[in-house]
Amino acid sequence: MRPGRQLAVLGFIFVVLYLLVFFAGASGSWKDRLEPKLGLDLIGGTRVTLEATNSVDGKPPTAENLEEAREIIESRVNAFGVAEAEVVTEGNRNIVISLPGENRNLDDVGEAAELRFRKVLKAASGSGVAEAPPAATPTPSGSAAPTGSATPSGAATPTPTGSASPKVTSSPSGGQGGMAPASPSATPTPSASASASPSAAAPTASSEPVPASVEEQRKAVEQKVGAAAWQAANGLQAPADLTADPSLAEKLKPFGTLSPQEVAVLPAQMQFNVPTIGCAQLDQRPPASISDPKQQVVSCEDGASKYLLDQAKVLGTDVSDADAVLDQTNAWVVSLDFTGDGQGKWTSLTREAFNNEGQACDATALGQDGKCRVAVVLDNEIVSSPEIQGVLTGNSQITGQFTQKDASTLAGQLRYGALPVTFEQQEAQNVTATLGASHLRAGLLAAGIGMLLVIIYAFFYYRLLGSVIFLSLILSALLVFGALVVLGRQIGFTLTLAGIAGMIVSLGVAADSFVIYFERLKDEIREGRSPRSAVPRAWIRARRTIISANAITLLSAVVLYVVSVGTVKGFAFALGLATVLDLVVVFLFRHPIMTMFARTRAFLSPRVSGLGRALPARNQPTQPRNPRAKEA
Repeated sequence: MRPGRQLAVLGFIFVVLYLLVFFAGASGSWKDRLEPKLGLDLIGGTRVTLEATNSVDGKPPTAENLEEAREIIESRVNAFGVAEAEVVTEGNRNIVISLPGENRNLDDVGEAAELRFRKVLKAASGSGVAEAPPAATPTPSGSAAPTGSATPSGAATPTPTGSASPKVTSSPSGGQGGMAPASPSATPTPSASASASPSAAAPTASSEPVPASVEEQRKAVEQKVGAAAWQAANGLQAPADLTADPSLAEKLKPFGTLSPQEVAVLPAQMQFNVPTIGCAQLDQRPPASISDPKQQVVSCEDGASKYLLDQAKVLGTDVSDADAVLDQTNAWVVSLDFTGDGQGKWTSLTREAFNNEGQACDATALGQDGKCRVAVVLDNEIVSSPEIQGVLTGNSQITGQFTQKDASTLAGQLRYGALPVTFEQQEAQNVTATLGASHLRAGLLAAGIGMLLVIIYAFFYYRLLGSVIFLSLILSALLVFGALVVLGRQIGFTLTLAGIAGMIVSLGVAADSFVIYFERLKDEIREGRSPRSAVPRAWIRARRTIISANAITLLSAVVLYVVSVGTVKGFAFALGLATVLDLVVVFLFRHPIMTMFARTRAFLSPRVSGLGRALPARNQPTQPRNPRAKEA
């Protein structure tokens, strides 16, 4: 045997591994390049628990839907550039997100991200405050006739703030993509809201079929606000002008005390027409409150304007891809690519909005150029409501006052699809770096004590052979450390306390392989072989046992990794990795170095080598196995 070859191969592996450690995707100082990625329990971070909810029946989601939601949430978190995130299911309702490193805001990753494109039919104030009418202040003359009361104040139906919002653009635009100048009639006046519009004659949302559970909740709300208030709200055909009818303001006042959950079960027309229902209540409605694409809904923009929105003609499933990009003005926008069918739906929707077919959009809902607006609704909120400037036949953009983070988050939500179930955040925990550092010190101390005990035992029992154990453990530790650094950069593997525990367990596996080899070596010497010839013979016999033992450990680690979740996966991965690298050291270092030791004089000394009584037994005369042969 030529042990130099195996040692050269091992040296080559070390050179390649640590070149990857210092130069493959590495940055910063030399010290920074040697730092592996650490888990949440070691360096601190954020842990969020999301609970699956259902606004209709309250039943837990199916296992398939919960797993699909977990995969989507994991993709969203990874889109932040943090592939080391851990997203696991817990029970039949919860999903737990653990993100090591700096504390992050994970409020958006659990949102359903149900995208809807809806025309804005009407607009009204979303303040939810019943302002006192000007006539309530008596004049010096005592006249009871309120001056100016015939003209409703602008507070009832202000010009939507969204009219100045960015417009939908497309590349290329359709043939009707020219921008029509705004006509005087396109400018909404305060009195426009009081007049009946074509859309006002549409059937009210109260006539739409609703689940029995929602109907029961409506009856509960009716009892809470009182029959007078409910009858007054149900009779409204347009947003009420409370400045003109103080008594109506008093009747509708109980609606301002409703919780967001109670507001969510009201008909859409009632949510829109009752002015005491404000955006503060609408924005806090439970998830999926307006997810039905076949219903008209009410939503707010910027917490100030309340919109009545048409049925959703284009859905998030019609979007094939979404990216956060900079437009010509260096503003962040979300670029949308539609599917084949989705592009046709989008073109039809923009044609309806551009031509205001059927005069569905009343004056309060029109933009500055007199065209309908299309609201981009994500879950319960309006992201933007741009005015449609033409029939759009190409890919489009969602524009708004986005930061890079906001645009990237929205693009990631749209790219990976909507969640099959809705979630509410139950717990958000920030693990401090100080606590993580104490965990890390405790883990390293435990690993150090374990290795020290193995080395002390090895030198006490095997003496010179103990140096082989010591050097093998050092080389294994260096290989494992380098592999952790490289894997952390390439696949996002993070070292946790469970991973450290797996490596400590691997020390026992490595010690077992030493015992098997050395005890087999003693047996060969006792049978009369010289140390030099006993080493390869013992290796051949011990090799199979060592491989079998490590294979069983490796198989256990693989099975545990496949069937487990959370930190147990980290334990299984670390145990499997350390076991594989231990085999590398066994074949490329332990056997070659033993061959070299067998050629030294110290190896023949019982006190130095650690072979104990095996060598003296070799120097005694061999007893014949057959008594008759001795007599002969």
